[in-house]
Amino acid sequence: MSLKELEEKYFFKTYKRLNLEIEKGEGCYLITKSGVRYLDIFGGLAVNSLGYNHPKVNQAIKNQIEKYIHLSNLFLQTPQIELAELLIKYSKFNKIFFSNSGTEAMEGALKLARKWGKDKSKSEIISFHGSFHGRTFGALSITGREKYRNGYEPFLQGTSFCTYNDCSELVSKVNETTLAIVLEFIQGEGGINEASIDFVETINELRNKFGFLLIADEIQSGLGRTGKFFAFEHLNIVPDIVVVAKPLGGGLPLGAFLGNEKVADVFTYGTHGTTFGGNPVACAAGIETIKEIMERGVIDNAIVTGNYLKEKLISLKAKYPGLIRDVRGRGMMLGIELQTDCEKIVHEMLEHKVLVNCTNTNVIRLLPPLILSFKEVDFVIEQFETCFKNFSK
Repeated sequence: MSLKELEEKYFFKTYKRLNLEIEKGEGCYLITKSGVRYLDIFGGLAVNSLGYNHPKVNQAIKNQIEKYIHLSNLFLQTPQIELAELLIKYSKFNKIFFSNSGTEAMEGALKLARKWGKDKSKSEIISFHGSFHGRTFGALSITGREKYRNGYEPFLQGTSFCTYNDCSELVSKVNETTLAIVLEFIQGEGGINEASIDFVETINELRNKFGFLLIADEIQSGLGRTGKFFAFEHLNIVPDIVVVAKPLGGGLPLGAFLGNEKVADVFTYGTHGTTFGGNPVACAAGIETIKEIMERGVIDNAIVTGNYLKEKLISLKAKYPGLIRDVRGRGMMLGIELQTDCEKIVHEMLEHKVLVNCTNTNVIRLLPPLILSFKEVDFVIEQFETCFKNFSK
């Protein structure tokens, strides 16, 4: 039986997988068993910031495996401490908790917020339509996309939604009982939508007035992807809690949430925990990943090459105004909004050996490795233009 047939036989039908059998990855490329190379421009859905088979990450993993693969969190672990030091250095937050994934990190952030607000008569959590925060029940309760929520009701009490970038609606909903606002400063699954300056200023004013917590979901947009360590750094605001994951473990499962001085002492011994969160092998990979991004020029490439890619996409928009409605995003987190469903373009790009991703029906989402080169950008644009020409005929 083929891999496709075996997958259909053994797995719940939750993934619509590409019919490619990948043998290995190199840099920004995935290579099939038959030797065909594909330029990967959604990078493991923002996980593979350094591409594939990065030598420093691979070596860090090998070195740690030879020491120990797992210890319980009852032990002090050097990789955890070293990675925590790096994250706190670059984030300027006070405390950290490691999890296995983004959705678990969001669950922990929600628990931290609830515990903080327990004695303050604050319990209501507001998030936004179009948002995506994960698939566990807490995270799903604040995810504003029906395609992920349908059939899983009822959700957690004390959660509600506002329209993204609608200042007046938000003002009407926030009050003394508001515990937290959970915000993606750039919505990924929602279609690469950016929070406006007015919206962020309104949130800040309301936070000063009512004293709630602001939780930033930086799972997809954080750790250098937008040209800053966090996407919120592009705006004049600092959250109380920030949630990260995706590239944090260099391709291995790892997430975290960080908190400021306001929530630093909320958790006490035994009030939150994890068996595998902060796995030492994943943390060792994470140390090299963060160093590469922040200390060895990768974040600079995200800015320069990301700007180059966006400029080229804007030029395509000018050529094909009947097909491309908008180009938006920052750094290496970009979206091409089409006038129509984008699945056909995604499939045609696959034929041209470029892997792109469609989200929110009509937005081509680009989340390439942060090591992407100008030459690779030129190749991507060339293939897009061929596809757009064919589509426009």
